[in-house]
Amino acid sequence: MATSFASFFPPRSLSTDRAADSRSARTPIRVGAALVGVLLVGSACSTESPAPQSPEATSSVAEQSIAVPTETGAIAQNLAAPWSVVPLKGAQQALISERDSGRILLLDVASGDTEQVGQVSDLETAGEGGLMGLAVTANNKKLFAMYTAADGNKVVAYDWSGQELGTPTDVITGIPRAQFHDGGRLAIGPDSLLYVATGDAGTPDAAQDKDSLAGKILRVELNGDVPADNPFSGSPVYSLGHRNVQGLTFDDDQNLWASEFGESDFDELNLITAGSNYGWPIHEGPSDDPDFVSPKASWSPTATSSPSGIAFLSGSIWVAALRGETLWQVPIDGTEAGEPIARFAEEFGRLRDVATAGDDELWVLTNNTDTRGTPSAQDDQILGVQVTTG
Repeated sequence: MATSFASFFPPRSLSTDRAADSRSARTPIRVGAALVGVLLVGSACSTESPAPQSPEATSSVAEQSIAVPTETGAIAQNLAAPWSVVPLKGAQQALISERDSGRILLLDVASGDTEQVGQVSDLETAGEGGLMGLAVTANNKKLFAMYTAADGNKVVAYDWSGQELGTPTDVITGIPRAQFHDGGRLAIGPDSLLYVATGDAGTPDAAQDKDSLAGKILRVELNGDVPADNPFSGSPVYSLGHRNVQGLTFDDDQNLWASEFGESDFDELNLITAGSNYGWPIHEGPSDDPDFVSPKASWSPTATSSPSGIAFLSGSIWVAALRGETLWQVPIDGTEAGEPIARFAEEFGRLRDVATAGDDELWVLTNNTDTRGTPSAQDDQILGVQVTTG
């Protein structure tokens, strides 16, 4: 049955502080800004070759072969404020969400053509709300979508025939919504459970409240039931203390990673473990407090990143950066992260999502048409990126 907290947490509004996706577009990137635990590569510079590893990076990460990405051209063009792209396994197709229109598109990879296969009927759009994350089961039979409705953010499931979507059914409802900080990313884990990223909805203290769905990563069965082994009995909450998570991915060791927008000082890449607290709003960025988990990598100032979707491929976490207009590559070894490397800095504008599309290919989704970017004639686009290892 669907999980609902709607009666406890009604929709909220928020005035802008340093909202995740409301930061000004084309802001110059500050070169040489410090990273905690790593040394930031100046993202205003071209970094098509790997940058030297910093002394602070762990030796295993520093010494490993670093994969190199090469942009190979547009796979799709002329999208309108796209938010999520999900390649369909074993098919030359993908599903795409458009935040403001509420449309779900089917992409034919060979031709680059898209067609509408669904549209959210009860969509509310304001600020960062709208149709956000998508996730598809491994057999391509069911699609999950997160979007903003009048009574809060929600996750629904559709049967997917390969040609059309069925009638949506509720999975989680009553997730607090606001003009900013709605989270929105979905992922199906190696445990075949659904992971849902939420924002604090402009109420920072809600991130520390275990009874609230705001500022959390949630974990549920595909029908919305709470797994028996969740860290808090009877609760969908998997981790807490998040400000605005918009990226989720699993690595080859089944570790869960998440990207998170900071308020003003630090954006974060976190390794997520069951029941852990990531500090917001008490701490932003690294912390020595044993009650909170420090990020594995941080960007400071926040203008250098504003991380949204992430993906794992070839030993690295790849991070799509909005305000930073960069594809960040974070080499990892086990549970340790090395120095972030700036790729394609300021070449394609704002980047909303990145997805693994094969053993050596990424798809990067631009985000320049939602009034916050400076679109080119072909925007928004899905760009192919070939990843090679030495």
